[in-house]
Amino acid sequence: MRNMNMTFALRDTLRQEMKRDERVFLVGEDLRQGTFRVTVDLHKEFGEERVIDTPISEKAVMGAAIGAATVGLIPVPEIMFADFFTCCFDEIMNQMAKMRYMFGGQCSLPITLRMPCGISRQAAAQHSQSIEAFLTHIPGLKVVYSGTAKYTPGLLVSAIRDPDPVIFLEHKKLYRDSADIGDEDQIEPVPFGKACVRREGKDITLVATGAYVNDCVKIADAMAEQGLDIEVIDPLTLFPLDTDTIYKSVEKTGKLLVVTEENLRGAWSGELVSIVAQDRFSALKKAPIRVGALDTPIAFSPPLEEYIVPREKDIVQAIMALK
Repeated sequence: MRNMNMTFALRDTLRQEMKRDERVFLVGEDLRQGTFRVTVDLHKEFGEERVIDTPISEKAVMGAAIGAATVGLIPVPEIMFADFFTCCFDEIMNQMAKMRYMFGGQCSLPITLRMPCGISRQAAAQHSQSIEAFLTHIPGLKVVYSGTAKYTPGLLVSAIRDPDPVIFLEHKKLYRDSADIGDEDQIEPVPFGKACVRREGKDITLVATGAYVNDCVKIADAMAEQGLDIEVIDPLTLFPLDTDTIYKSVEKTGKLLVVTEENLRGAWSGELVSIVAQDRFSALKKAPIRVGALDTPIAFSPPLEEYIVPREKDIVQAIMALK
């Protein structure tokens, strides 16, 4: 096993899959330099035909990926910031997500769309958004959003080997996280639709996503000193979603708290609360609570950014309300 931060772990995963299958290639903007260093220098090993730097055009990136996938290649496109997916929303929603269905299964689109997302380094309103609710709403897409460094490389392996399109969200704060991963060329796939119970507990079920998974584990550990035993779950994949693990936890605790970085209006967290209320209403002892960002664009100002997003005191207040 090797201990690596997420930047190097993801790079090694891409390298492993490109060595394993010559059909795998990368396409996107500034890949040779790597905005977040994940793809840096891979062109030196695999050549510029397999690590393709494009002009600043997300539509071109996704159009090239979709076309290549239909003729048997395995593209791993990157949108530099997840916010920019709106520039190629037609390609994602109306083409990539639907072509296999509309063509009666005659073509496969094994595309893994990598997108760094979330708040980091005061990147302001157009580079800091959490857009998972848009993506999970679209039939035909699988959406990976891991907050657990240990499993992220294996999830990327599964995404690249999947015959259908996968959205692979990477929270920018997690690039610095470290974890033990497989030896070189031995990173094993992690299955989709199986959540990770990061901390077991019996009093409250806390489901968190992205960078908030680690934060919530730390908060739960601290709350244990006050006699509260909180179970923390990282879904790993938002769709397919491991409802069995979440339902089992809610049946045990009777209480649900969902913590995400997305603004609350129309958030993925609302969908999760909805299905738990629909399918396990009788198990709930109290109304579920959601903690998320305010319904406002993300500010550049550090104090305003901190005010907008969920803070430790907001999560603790929600926990005490469910106590």
